[in-house]
Amino acid sequence: MTPPPPPHRRSSQPSGPSGSSDPSERSEPSARSESSGSSESGQARQPGPVSPWQVPPAGARPVSAYEQDGPGWAAEIREALVVMVGVALCGVPLGLLWLRLAPRVPLIADVSGSNWVVYLKDTEGEQAIGVDGTFTLLALALGVLSAVAVFLWRRRGGVPLVVALCVGGLLGSLLAWRLGVWLGPEQNVIAHAKAVGKGVTFPAPLRLQAQGALLAWPLAAVLVHLGMTALFGPRDPEPDTAPFGPTLPPV
Repeated sequence: MTPPPPPHRRSSQPSGPSGSSDPSERSEPSARSESSGSSESGQARQPGPVSPWQVPPAGARPVSAYEQDGPGWAAEIREALVVMVGVALCGVPLGLLWLRLAPRVPLIADVSGSNWVVYLKDTEGEQAIGVDGTFTLLALALGVLSAVAVFLWRRRGGVPLVVALCVGGLLGSLLAWRLGVWLGPEQNVIAHAKAVGKGVTFPAPLRLQAQGALLAWPLAAVLVHLGMTALFGPRDPEPDTAPFGPTLPPV
């Protein structure tokens, strides 16, 4: 009798999903690793956010921050000229108000022989100080109003507008001073005394004793305008803090 055949031996190499001997299956992990590596390298090669400090491409015209935020120097100068002229013309109502509201310094004339002598009627009066004080207060009020008006017209401010406010306020003060003196009482005191007669009280010419009052308008305008610009003016955008070059994804 012939003995039964021996049982088939199992292969020493494991089969199945975990240990297949198929070479195509063994190549799948390497293929997956290569595809994942290529995807990661593709993600790494993607350009990140462009930094504002990077060098612009060749042939591009550089644009300054002033051109992006404002209309340009030409428009700023035109606006400053308009502001300066407008503020200076406000000296006309200042001069008229000063002429109307300033107190009068009373004078009285006497004749000594053939000569006319003019005296202060009230030697202890403070009318002369009141004349300077009235001009100063009116100039301060107009300085504040002009600064607020210019700020509401152009909120972004700027150096040309501030300079225009200062120069316009000074010109307006000079115009108001000369206009009040010109429209005020007679400048020739002796001629005025002869016209009214001996012993008759008449007002003294309108004069500004404290010349520093001419600076009240420009100083008030500049300080108020700078303060309003600092408190209520538009803010500059925050700088971009993106890093230089491309941004790598987290590992």
